[in-house]
Amino acid sequence: MIPPRPVRTARRTSIDLDAYDDAALVTAHLAGPTADRMAAFAALMRRHKQPLYRLILAQIGDPDEALDLLQDSFVAAHAALSRYDRDRSLRAWLARIAINKCRDWHRRRRVRHMLARVLPIEAGERVADGAADTETHAIDRDDLARTLADIARLPAPLREPLLLCTIHELSQAEAAQALGISVKAVETRIRRARAALAATA
Repeated sequence: MIPPRPVRTARRTSIDLDAYDDAALVTAHLAGPTADRMAAFAALMRRHKQPLYRLILAQIGDPDEALDLLQDSFVAAHAALSRYDRDRSLRAWLARIAINKCRDWHRRRRVRHMLARVLPIEAGERVADGAADTETHAIDRDDLARTLADIARLPAPLREPLLLCTIHELSQAEAAQALGISVKAVETRIRRARAALAATA
């Protein structure tokens, strides 16, 4: 049900919009004039930002990253609001968006961690930084698939020690024992494997 239009005053306060329920605010955002749309969405953000922030923080455990993901969640919600079913809970809908953002964050972190361990040291440091041009050098499933394909193409004597020491986190001594070669050979082969991966990057 569309609420009665608030009486315009010289200075509009947020109190009139804060009295609306979520569905009414969504309607005001989608159907009203530009100023009303912005004010309605701002009211939705004020209402839901704290519980949404707590949800995100509990998922990822990093306060600064949680603030970024909160902003990303509201940007995504704003873009998709026309598809929101006003008969359902907006809080649950926003929570689903936030959880998906958290899943993406965890996936990117796993990919960065994996690539930082496998790639040559210089490239690994850039990957682990995460702040290095994230817009243009975003690491996603395609990057991971490409790196795994490059690793798979390495000859077994180079591939095996690299995977044992980076993915399976064995020490070089343990990898040497598993492969029946010397520790020095493990070190040399890992260095050669990383150089080969750098050449294909």
